[in-house]
Amino acid sequence: MKDKIINFIMIIFALIIFAGVVFFAWIVYREFFTEDTIESIHTDNNAKITYDESKNETKENQSLSNTISETFGLLEDSKDAVSYPSENSTGNYFYKQLSDTQKKIYDGIQSNKDKLKSGTYAIEYGNAFSDTLSKENGEDTLGYDYQTAIEAFIQDNTDIFYLDPSKMFLNIKKSKKAFSTTYDVEIKPESGKTYLEDGFNSETDVNNAIREVENVRNEVKNKLTGNTYKDIKMIHDYLIDTVDYNEKDDNIGGHSIYGALVEKKCVCEGYAKAFKYLADMAGIDNVLMQGTAINSNSEKRELHAWNAVFLNNKWYLIDTTWDDPIIIGRGIVLNNVHYRYFLKGYTSFYANHTLNPQLTEGGKIFSYPTISATDY
Repeated sequence: MKDKIINFIMIIFALIIFAGVVFFAWIVYREFFTEDTIESIHTDNNAKITYDESKNETKENQSLSNTISETFGLLEDSKDAVSYPSENSTGNYFYKQLSDTQKKIYDGIQSNKDKLKSGTYAIEYGNAFSDTLSKENGEDTLGYDYQTAIEAFIQDNTDIFYLDPSKMFLNIKKSKKAFSTTYDVEIKPESGKTYLEDGFNSETDVNNAIREVENVRNEVKNKLTGNTYKDIKMIHDYLIDTVDYNEKDDNIGGHSIYGALVEKKCVCEGYAKAFKYLADMAGIDNVLMQGTAINSNSEKRELHAWNAVFLNNKWYLIDTTWDDPIIIGRGIVLNNVHYRYFLKGYTSFYANHTLNPQLTEGGKIFSYPTISATDY
C-alpha cells in the first residue's frame, strides 16, 4: 500500500514537471517564434492643405481705389514694428515650432525627399516611437504628431509639389509577445496606390516636372540684384506678369508652384507657394500665410493664402493673387493697382484679411511673425 502511494505521488510530481516544461516551451515559442500583429493606420485628409479661393475682379470702368504710391521710401522706426530674427523663417520656420517627436517625423520625410518621387517609397522609423506608443492613447498622440509634422513640412517645403499628403499613411505595426510589445512605424501609400499628386503618374513624370520648375527658377535667379527690396518686387512683378488666375481650378498643379511657374495658371495657393519658392531661392526671409479674406465682389469671407516677408528688420505682407486682378472686358488696370497688397502693414492688410494660425481643424496652432503696423 505504501508503495502505491509513493508511485502515485511520483506520477503526480512527474505530471507537474511535464506541465512546467510544456508551459516553459510555450513561453519560449510565444516570445521568439510568434507575434500578434495589428495594423493601425493614422491619416487625416486635411493634411493636404488646400484653400478655397477669394479673388478680386476688376471690371471695365470699375472705380479703382485703395491704391498706393509708386514711390517707396524707407519706413520710419515704429514701436509696433517688431524685429524678428532672420534665422527663424526661411526654409524651416514651421519646423522650429515642432516637438522632438514631430521633428523626428519631419526629418524622416526631409531626408528621403528624393526617394519620395517614386510615390511608393516607405519611410521606415522602426521602433523610434516606442516610448510614445507604449503610453495610454499613444497611437492617438503619435497620430497628432504625424499630422502636425506633415503640416509643417508642407508649409516649409513648397518644392514638394508632386506629393499628396492625404495619400500618405502612418502605419503602426504592433507585435505582442509574452513579455513585451514592440512597435514598427513607417509612412507609406495605401496598398497598390501612390501618394503622388493627380497628374503625376511616375517618377519620370516627377523628374520632368522638377526640371521645368527649376528652369523657371533659374530664369528668375538671373534677374536677382542682391538688393532685398528690389528682389522682392521683382519676384512679385514676375508672378503677376506671367501667371493667370484659374477660376476653373482645373489644371495639373493648380494649387502648387508647378501650376504657377510652368502652366502659368493657378489659384491663390499656387501664387503664394510660388512666391515663397522664389523668395527662398533668393535668400529672402519669408513665411507662407493662410486664413480668410473678404471677396470684394461677393463680400463673402473665403479661404485664402498670401505671404509675409522680412525687410529692414520688419515683417510686411504681400498678396500676389489680389495684386493680379482678373480683367473683364477691355478694362485697363493702372500700375498702382498691382501694388495694393504689396509690402503692407497689418493695419491696412488685415482690414480684409484674417490670419488663421491653425492649418487644420483640431491641429496645432502655429505662431507667426509680428507684422509691422504700418505699410512699407
